[in-house]
Amino acid sequence: MTQMVEINKQKRAFYEKYSIGLGRVCLKLGLTPNILTAISFICAVISGIYFWKADIWWGIFWMIMTSFTDMLDGSTARAGKIGTVWGGILDHVSDRYGEFLILAGIALSGLVHPGWALFALFGMIIASYTRAAAESIGKIENCAVGFMGRLEKFVLIIIGAILEYYYHNSRWLELALIIVGLASYVTSVQRLIYAKKQLGNKQEV
Repeated sequence: MTQMVEINKQKRAFYEKYSIGLGRVCLKLGLTPNILTAISFICAVISGIYFWKADIWWGIFWMIMTSFTDMLDGSTARAGKIGTVWGGILDHVSDRYGEFLILAGIALSGLVHPGWALFALFGMIIASYTRAAAESIGKIENCAVGFMGRLEKFVLIIIGAILEYYYHNSRWLELALIIVGLASYVTSVQRLIYAKKQLGNKQEV
């Protein structure tokens, strides 16, 4: 688990180093982190609508835009040193709504069995909630452990959607959702174990 934490830190350092330039560009354009969070949410709404209509390519496009603008809000906050606690909360809540809308669109599209979309959705939410609980209740500085983060899950869904487009009724998208769901539940358990190791038998205040 310690090695996994170190790997995640290295990945985040790499990501922050090479994304901060884009954040500076956003600042020059007058875009604030909260504006970018709102744009990311809107992209998720559009993606969900297109998936609902079974328009896979546009659903994928706006899903990619959701991830890209979500990345930009953090890099912009770091570039301008203008990140706020409230902005961080807004970003996390917006991300959960975005995930719901995209997966709800997929569930209603007829491309997959709705149950598997709900299976993946709850997994993604519980993994995020486990981290949030560990950091807010347990006061753990960073509980972003686990072998699959939000970006990797989105990439899996996108790959599944592309394969579904080219191989109709192949169930590739459904398989991607199953993998995302399972990975999310495993990630949640990994975060619980990590939190237990960090907190030990610390008493609740």
